[in-house]
Amino acid sequence: MIAAAACAALYGIDAFAVSLEVDCARQGLPGFSMVGLAEGAVREAKERVFAALKNAGFRLPPARITVNLAPADRRKEGSGFDLPLALALLAAAEMLPAEALAGWHACGELSLTSELRSVPGVLPLAIRARAEGARGLLCPTANAAEAAVVEGLDVYPVASLGQAVAHLSGERPLTPLAVDLATLWNEREQFHIDFAEVKGQEHAKRAIEIAAAGGHNLLFVGPPGSGKTMLAQRIPSVLPPLTFDEALEVTKIYSVAGRLGSNQALVVTRPFRSPHHTISDAGLVGGGTYPRPGEVSLSHRGVLFLDELPEFKKSALEVLRQPLEDGEVTISRAAMSLSYPADMMLVAAMNPCPCGYLTDSRHACTCAPPQLQRYRSRLSGPLLDRIDLHVDVPAVHHTDLMQRASGADSASMRGRIFAARDRQARRYAGTPCRTNADLSGKWLETFCPLEAEHRTFLEKAVQRLGLSARAFTRVLRIARSIADLEGADPLRVEHLAEAINYRSLDRHSSAA
Repeated sequence: MIAAAACAALYGIDAFAVSLEVDCARQGLPGFSMVGLAEGAVREAKERVFAALKNAGFRLPPARITVNLAPADRRKEGSGFDLPLALALLAAAEMLPAEALAGWHACGELSLTSELRSVPGVLPLAIRARAEGARGLLCPTANAAEAAVVEGLDVYPVASLGQAVAHLSGERPLTPLAVDLATLWNEREQFHIDFAEVKGQEHAKRAIEIAAAGGHNLLFVGPPGSGKTMLAQRIPSVLPPLTFDEALEVTKIYSVAGRLGSNQALVVTRPFRSPHHTISDAGLVGGGTYPRPGEVSLSHRGVLFLDELPEFKKSALEVLRQPLEDGEVTISRAAMSLSYPADMMLVAAMNPCPCGYLTDSRHACTCAPPQLQRYRSRLSGPLLDRIDLHVDVPAVHHTDLMQRASGADSASMRGRIFAARDRQARRYAGTPCRTNADLSGKWLETFCPLEAEHRTFLEKAVQRLGLSARAFTRVLRIARSIADLEGADPLRVEHLAEAINYRSLDRHSSAA
């Protein structure tokens, strides 16, 4: 007898429908074969599933079993096919009514004792099940919360194979899980750190405000102990909250990467990722034989913080250039080519020199000019051009540390940033741009028109600093964000002047 179970397979952060077909033939010698481009974990499902069936009390009769995963020309991987395979085997052996499987989607890994274990990527699998018009999705209890955020799909948490069979046969129907999205959204504004805790550094706070308002990348340059990391860690507290669609995008990435916590339904706060400088290229941008998301994708819609930027491998830094420009990363392998979203705000920090004290008046710098040159050459010009703001962060004087007044706090900064983002949302409605950082080409000319006095000022700045065409574009974008923070529509020369002030490394290179 032939039976089929509906399921899905992952491709990047999305899923495609798979029909798992089982043929149990009583003629001929007993055997088992699986076709349909099944990878290692899928082929190994045979041993897990047969042990789980036996320990759940099901005895399959001897038969020649053929399993087909259609479409047969697309690769399938992972252990999520265990549950649909077990159900299809029972239906093909006439131990479960074949019509009981009609319309149901299933996923989950089986233990040898027939309990269901969590699998990665259940959220995109649930989205695919809804698109296929499924009656419901049977999934492991630990994954049910993330699947239940998909509206229009009934999600049934299953603890064991026996429970799934009892539900499909109508003996003990399960209750679909409901997730309270309102409660989840109430949790997203809980920040336990604040810019009020940062003493001094008002110039750096201003730069952060501009960067957050326009979605710009940011580089801090300062001696050890000046507060670069402390500043970066507080940036998510002033960013606009995720929309539901953005939260769904981020959750899909974390689901595919297996980074969602047990019973976690949705990622409701903007990610903040801070990988160590010893990270590999694949760990940073994603990769592997079968590509997986890297840190740039895990920080999608959030902040990627790279501390000690020149200490990262140069090859790892150079592969950042594509995601910084395009907002996605494409990973090509012999078996496939995948694209993962990587629209993040890059925040980096570095010392001004190898010893760190070049700009610190309290400590003498011990670096020779060749050492300084080698240190700065670790960062290529094209990479620095893609970082909009270069900000000097001086050492904090002890008198500032003892003062009670803390300057700008997260609440006041957040109010101004939200107002600037609202202006951009209205201005860019109907265009491919979301923030000022997205402006380029005709959109930059349309929304950042230059008068004669602006052109004269910029020509002098370009000649003096030797700005590249990309850096010139960055200056206009930053000026647009400064104007938005002030509520001004046309650009003014003072906006351009302040924007150029945030290209400190260009000034250093021109002085050299």
